[in-house]
Amino acid sequence: MAIDTLVRRTPTQGAARPAKKKLGLGERLRRHWQLYAMLALPLIWLAIFAYWPMYGAIIAFKDYNVVDGIFGSRWVGFKHFERFVESYQFGRLLKNTLVLYTYELLATFWPPILLALGLNMARRRWYRRSVQLITYAPHFISTVVVVGLIVVLVDPNTGVLNQFLGHFGIGPLDVLNDPSYFRHLYVWSGAWQTMGFSAIIYLAALTSVSPELHEAAIVDGASRLRRIWHIDLPAIRPVAVILLILNIGSIMSGGFEKVLLLQNTLNLQTSEVIDTYVYKLGFASQVPQFSYAAAIGLFRSLIGLVLLVLANTIARRFAKSSLW
Repeated sequence: MAIDTLVRRTPTQGAARPAKKKLGLGERLRRHWQLYAMLALPLIWLAIFAYWPMYGAIIAFKDYNVVDGIFGSRWVGFKHFERFVESYQFGRLLKNTLVLYTYELLATFWPPILLALGLNMARRRWYRRSVQLITYAPHFISTVVVVGLIVVLVDPNTGVLNQFLGHFGIGPLDVLNDPSYFRHLYVWSGAWQTMGFSAIIYLAALTSVSPELHEAAIVDGASRLRRIWHIDLPAIRPVAVILLILNIGSIMSGGFEKVLLLQNTLNLQTSEVIDTYVYKLGFASQVPQFSYAAAIGLFRSLIGLVLLVLANTIARRFAKSSLW
């Protein structure tokens, strides 16, 4: 009888809890005004320097004149877009841009993953920290300095590369002026510079892996490679997919400064990309063509947007991870 009474008095597990009252915007601002104040500064910066200047893209559809201004210039519609598509340089510029930055994406995507997996498996703490320091340091070197180092290393007369090859009877190689070497020089120097810093994101993702999974795998006799394949790689796959999508979205606008610094009249066949062409039209020519340059830049951005949406759709369908 006492047990029945106790059961009757015990509340059921599925009893509904009273819903919390939602706070209005004013109440949230009053309670957490410090957080909103911190958030306001980057939002103001983004609005002033990123979104407000976007209204200037309208000059791509006008014959822009400095005297008449943006809104006073004559509207010409898609005239400048048609001019670019029909120009003899369209195919070469599009090919150089896609080949160079696709090559860069494929070459620089996997080294940070391999470095992060190796550092995560390293047992000696001093060795892991030393490798991290050595591989992170190049990220903080200026692009101008990196290009200067490249020029010194591959100089046909005094460069270390040609001196080394000379011992084997090879060379001298004029790497900077040969169009066939430009893409390799650009991509692999970038891979060396960014590999260590990019590995930080994957190392952060690997910290979320429970040590118990590795301990259980070791008990079952799994080797290091097996543990990497079945435990570590699945843990970093969502992060890798997101970074891959972002990199594909920016495939049309890579390292403009480095391309321009490595570029010369002899390697233009492969080094002239859309970004450098736009720079020359808008700022480096005697008669700046602002509207034409803006149209080409907008065209490049639209292609990047299409690639981003396409990559996100494919990733959501096959990898089950996406940005949205």
